Parts: sequence; structure tokens; C-alpha cells
Amino acid sequence: MIYTERKLAAEMSPRYLGRIINYFAGINLSIRTKILLSFFVVVALMGSVNIILIVQVLNFNRQYDAIIANITTANSINGYIKPAINSEMWDIVAGKKEFSEGKQYQIIEEVNDKLWGMKANTDSDKAEIKLDVILRTMQTLTRYVDKMGAQMALGSRVRDNERVLENIRGVSELVEDLTQEYVLFEVNRAEENYRQIQRHFIRWTFIYLGLMLAAAIFSVVAAWIISESIYIPIKKLHNVTTTITENDLQVLVTSDNANEIAELGLSFNIMIGKIREMLDNKIKEQENLKKAEFRVLQAQINPHFLYNTLDTIIWMAESKRYDQVIEIVRALSSFFRITLSKGRDWITIREEIERTKSYLTIQKMRYRDILDYRIEADPSVLDNSILKMTLQPLVENAIYHGIKNKRSGGVVTVRVYRPGDNRISLEVADDGIGFTSYKLAQVQNKLDDNSSDIDLREGGFGLENVNKRIKLYYGKDYGLSIESDYQQGTRVVISIPVQDRSNGAQN
Repeated sequence: MIYTERKLAAEMSPRYLGRIINYFAGINLSIRTKILLSFFVVVALMGSVNIILIVQVLNFNRQYDAIIANITTANSINGYIKPAINSEMWDIVAGKKEFSEGKQYQIIEEVNDKLWGMKANTDSDKAEIKLDVILRTMQTLTRYVDKMGAQMALGSRVRDNERVLENIRGVSELVEDLTQEYVLFEVNRAEENYRQIQRHFIRWTFIYLGLMLAAAIFSVVAAWIISESIYIPIKKLHNVTTTITENDLQVLVTSDNANEIAELGLSFNIMIGKIREMLDNKIKEQENLKKAEFRVLQAQINPHFLYNTLDTIIWMAESKRYDQVIEIVRALSSFFRITLSKGRDWITIREEIERTKSYLTIQKMRYRDILDYRIEADPSVLDNSILKMTLQPLVENAIYHGIKNKRSGGVVTVRVYRPGDNRISLEVADDGIGFTSYKLAQVQNKLDDNSSDIDLREGGFGLENVNKRIKLYYGKDYGLSIESDYQQGTRVVISIPVQDRSNGAQN
């Protein structure tokens, strides 16, 4: 009979547990709310025990610290009051010092202050009573010292003073005895507190383990409930998405062995693929827009440079400097021939250097004695492709913001070299005015800006626009770096990947 009842109870327990779980799983709360609620219940269970335990520990710790502090103070009194007061009063009775010059009252006041501090620090009624007894004994000691002072003021005999001195010695010895008794009492109390702490910790350990078990059971039940709350909606969503994929995307039918979550992921992968395709198209549109903005900037630069150069040609022709007119016209022709490049955006580094050299030739003839230049190029990189209008804007920046502002002449140095297997560096250095630390920080902040916005308000490319153009075409790993010292000069380096002309021939 008993066996049958136990068997019946064992069979019914999972059934009732399942009903309870289904009941709570059906509560109309969001999954996030259920998770947070479960989390807060577990935290409350564990936190309440921990808080109480911490409060108890802090309370016992405070009591223990107070006892130890009082024991330490009492020990300092115990070895101090008797020899100090007896020695001081003996010197007075023996005539070694006057009563008014003695430190007897200072010693008594110091001990009294310690006793009052110990009394304020204790939380034991018995300890407070013992401290009151010591304080009253100190009052008796004070009266005997007062009596000694009064006698000596009246010219008492040595015998009378020695009699009072004996009383003082007896009372000081009594103070030490009482203090020692108080120390023993506090030591015993500290031991009792330690035992009480042990008993509390044992009790709280069992409580803590019980609550840990309760929290673990609750966590399992909550996880089961939350999993049911997640599985049922996902199952419904899976059925809906399966219908959609069967109607619209027949080729994506999955096998029967795939579970619902996998099929749901496949359905969402299809949607993500289409979204990604639309995003890629949007990104390409934005890139084309930025490229168009760069071309607008390029168109803005050319007329301005052309006007200045034509003015220089007119001035040279009027001055009958025909050889220089021929040289500058040849340089201008080469500059625009490479600039146009039949509409191509990509040219060879050789052509970019030639274009930059033509530009420097024109500028040197314009600024005459204040400008000189040097070009150094590694022959192994000359046939690699590069974006047009990459090097010349840096040279223009060096002239207008470096050499020209210095007003005493300077040199622009162009170097093209290969620092590594996969990179090419294009360096433009000048010994012009350089940047102040404040201006350099401003420029560096613009270079560090990760946005792809182009500043169309500038009259030319500018360092930041050149940097953004490089990053737009080559990627975030490439770009421009700058070093500058005020009154010393500036060094700008562009880093681009190695690619031959066939890989870079894009418009």
C-alpha cells in the first residue's frame, strides 16, 4: 500500500510541476520582463543574505575594534600612571622642583582624557562601570595631589608631606590594579565575542546554503519558463516564414532534418542578403557622388591655376623673356595634357610626377628666387597606378602655406619610394614656415575624422580632402600623415597600395 502511494505521488509530481510551469509561462509578460524579473528575484535572494551577513560582520568588527582599542589604551595607562605621578611628586617633596613647576596635573589630565575616551568607545555596561570606578579613583588621586599642594603652600613639615605622598602612591597603585582588572575583563569579552561570531557564521552558512539551493531551483524553473516563452513564439514565427519562403522562394526549401531555428535563420538570411544588396547599391551611389564632388573640386582648381599662369606668361611676354615664355608654356601644356588624361582618373606615378614637375616649374618661374625644388623617385614604382591629383595638391600646399609665408625662400622636396612590399610612399617636404602646435593639432583632428564628407568650401583640395580621397578609393588603411615644426618646415607622406596600371585603370 505504501509503495503504491509513493509510486502514485512520483507520477503526479511531474504532472503538477508541468502545469505550474505552463501556467507561469502563459502569463502575459514580455520575455525581457520575465528575464529581468527572474534576475531580480535571484539577486534579491542572494543580496538579502549577503547584506545581512555584511551588516553582522561590520557590527562584530566594530565591537572587536572598540575592545582592542580600549585594551591598548588601558595598557598604556597601566604602565604609565604609577611611575609618572610617583616620580613627579617625589621630586616635589624632595625639593628638587616647586609644586607649581611639576607636571602632576598634566599627567592626571592625560590619563583622565584616555579614560573618558575609553568610556565613550565601549558598548558594555559592565565595562562602563569599571571605567567609572577608575575615574573616581583618579578623582581621589587628584584630591591627594591638591592636599599636597595646599600643605606645601602653608609650609608643612616633610613628615606630613611624606604621609600624603604615601597616600598618593597607594592610590596610583590602585589605579593600575583597577586598570589591569579592566584589561582582563575586556580580553575575556573579546574572546566571548569571537565565539559569538563563530556561532553566527555557522548559522548563516546554513542559511546561505539553503538560499543558494532555493536560488538554483528558482533559476532552473525560470529558465524552463523563459525557454517555453521563447520557443512558442519562435515556432509560430517559423510557421509564418516557412509559408512565405514556400510561396516566393521555392528553391530554398529545406530538408526535414533541419530544426525550426535553423530554418528561421535561413529565412532571415534571405532577407538580410536582399537588404545587403540594397545597401551595397546605396554605398556605390554614395561613392560615385563623392567621386563627382572630387571632380568638381578638380574643376575648381584648374581655372584658378590657369588664370595665374596666364598672368605670368603675359608679364614675361611684356618683359620680352621669350625663352621663359616658351618654357612656361611647355610646362603648362604638359600639366594640362596629363591633367585631362582623356578623362581617366588613374594615371601612372611617372605621369603624376611629370605633372607635379610641370606645376613646380611654373611656380618657380612665378616666384623666381624664393622657390626651388627637388624630385627623387624610385624607378621601380614609376609604372604603378595612382589617382590623378594626388601629389600636386600637397606641393601646392607646401608652396602657399609653407614657402610663401616664410618670405625668405625655400625648397620643396618630392620623394617617391617603396617602404615595404605592399605600399608606396609619396612624400612632400618643405623648409617653410611650418605649423604651430595648435594649428598642427587642428589639421591632425581633421585627418583623423573618419567621415567621408568633402569640404567644398575650400579653394583647393586641402590636406584633409586629399586624405579622404585616398581613403575613399584605397580604403581606411591608407591615407596621409603629417609632421611639422614651426619655423622649421613640414613633411607630408601619402601611403597607397602597390598596384599595376591594369588594376588601377578605373574611372
